[in-house]
Amino acid sequence: MIVEYIVIAGYLAFLVLMGLVFRSFNSNVSDYFRSGCKATWWLVGASAFMGVFSAWTFTGAAGSAFESGWSILIIFLGNVVAFGVHALMLAPWFRQLRAVTAPEVIKKRFGPGTQQVYAWLYAVLGMLQAAVWLWSLSVFIAAVFDWNTVAQSLGMTEVQFIIAVVGLVVLTYSVSGGSWAVMATDVIQSVVLIPLTILVAFLCILEIGGISNLFSGIRDAGLEDKFHIISPPGELQPQEDHPDFWKYTWIFAWATLIYKVVTFSTIDVAQKYFGVKDGKEARLAALLAGGLMLLGMGFWFVPPIVARLLWSDEVLAMDLSKPAEGAYAVAGMKVLPTGLVGLMIVSMLSATMSSMDSGLNKNAAVFTRDIIPFFKRLTGTAEFSARASFLIAQVTSFILGVSIIGIALYFAKRGESGGGKGVFEMMLDIGAMLSLPMAVPLALGLFIKRVPAWSAFVSVAAGVVPSAIALLASKDVFSDQLVNALPGFLSPLFDSSWPYHLKVFINLGVGSLAFLATIPFWAKVSQQTRQRTDEFFETMHKPIDFKAEVGEANDGAQLKVIGSFTAAVGIGITLLVAIPSHTWADRLSVLFVGGFVALVGGGLVLAGKAQDRKAN
Repeated sequence: MIVEYIVIAGYLAFLVLMGLVFRSFNSNVSDYFRSGCKATWWLVGASAFMGVFSAWTFTGAAGSAFESGWSILIIFLGNVVAFGVHALMLAPWFRQLRAVTAPEVIKKRFGPGTQQVYAWLYAVLGMLQAAVWLWSLSVFIAAVFDWNTVAQSLGMTEVQFIIAVVGLVVLTYSVSGGSWAVMATDVIQSVVLIPLTILVAFLCILEIGGISNLFSGIRDAGLEDKFHIISPPGELQPQEDHPDFWKYTWIFAWATLIYKVVTFSTIDVAQKYFGVKDGKEARLAALLAGGLMLLGMGFWFVPPIVARLLWSDEVLAMDLSKPAEGAYAVAGMKVLPTGLVGLMIVSMLSATMSSMDSGLNKNAAVFTRDIIPFFKRLTGTAEFSARASFLIAQVTSFILGVSIIGIALYFAKRGESGGGKGVFEMMLDIGAMLSLPMAVPLALGLFIKRVPAWSAFVSVAAGVVPSAIALLASKDVFSDQLVNALPGFLSPLFDSSWPYHLKVFINLGVGSLAFLATIPFWAKVSQQTRQRTDEFFETMHKPIDFKAEVGEANDGAQLKVIGSFTAAVGIGITLLVAIPSHTWADRLSVLFVGGFVALVGGGLVLAGKAQDRKAN
């Protein structure tokens, strides 16, 4: 087991080193928050892919696959379709907005008032979300590995120790290297994640005796109907007795697809493409992200399904609030050789760290570029110099990172004392109430031009109303007298929890109708608003002239530096073949993962040298 700890510690130390190296890529705020608009398509695409999911893929989603089989693919297929929409249309538009932060774009589209509301909501919700990711991942890792000895020596619990270590690693490389380090580490993490998850799926299929035995095992266990991708509706019984009545049905699938496309098509999501070189490379980045997602979803959920058939008792015996969420970890520990189990845990860490570091960098950008300048304008003080702005960006990143760690530690303390559930659920409820209503006007605002500046406020306010009703109804707040006094078609909305698809369709419908209802007021908007709107759409559709707008590219440097780091990781993994207890099969597994990573790294280095020769 000591080898696994060495692998985890070595990988985390390597990420810190990367952050320090990438400091040299940053000389101003544009470099720090959007890579100076010089990032290549493969760099942004891999980062977008890693930023979409967290360790939930290998915990919550894997637990769903353990219980319901292939149905979980519906959610990830929604991600693929959303990236497809980016590639077809939105990714070039997002890059051509020529912005550093999403609220900057919101200001251009809807004015400074809407900008500030969204900036503060993004900042607060982003910090809470990152803290919950960090906390929930630490709870899972603590249940899989024994960290008691080290944690107690520092006067901490296991969960607190993991929160502190992982949080400090993300904080260090994100603050040091900015968006360059964030994207570079995402690339390496994706290059490690892909072969490792393919290997785990392959070894699980071998363990069960092949693909045909996998499907026959599902059939023999009486799970064939339950494991269909599209499930039939549950038994016709009251909704409160069967909260999963509609789960993974066709209506759930359509709701998920629509939700993913809408929430992926907003100005907020656009920030991932702000740093790419031009619209063409933004399109390629979206294609790469969607392709990697499609590839991954074909392998990620084989292990938990095999665990359901072969190791169900061990999964259900795990010390987790929902034991099924340990299915992937159990499968990995059963089939992976020594050393690669630690790498599997690293992959889970990486999945969450990639979301955390992107969120930290994005939130720091919002504070530096949107919130702080707003207060300076209110007080009438002068703008910061370029050097001062760069320093403020780094200080802001540090403060936000420490705050996220502190919030996660607070959640952990509340959870250990038995009082954390309410805080956690409250945060999720607030996020659910705001995420889709906030997304609707930001998506529609890219296509519908003639609306007043306050249309986003109206849409969000209207969308929050059904969200609030759904939340309150789930907690039985409404009295029987009120419910009975309502028309028959409305009373069920106030009398029970709303199924997932109903929340999506009603919130989306109400928010969209409210946004469209403001169109007639366009005739009364000021000339200033009309001019700002025209400039927004002209900018969004105007192609990037990279040489004129950005200047010299550094494609070769990106390839060589990131390739060198990737090759070093691959060589480090390959060294695990020297573990004496390994069989030849174990060594082949190690060579597959390490060799894949090293070859990709070497290929990037060679491509970088070729790029330099071409440039010269």
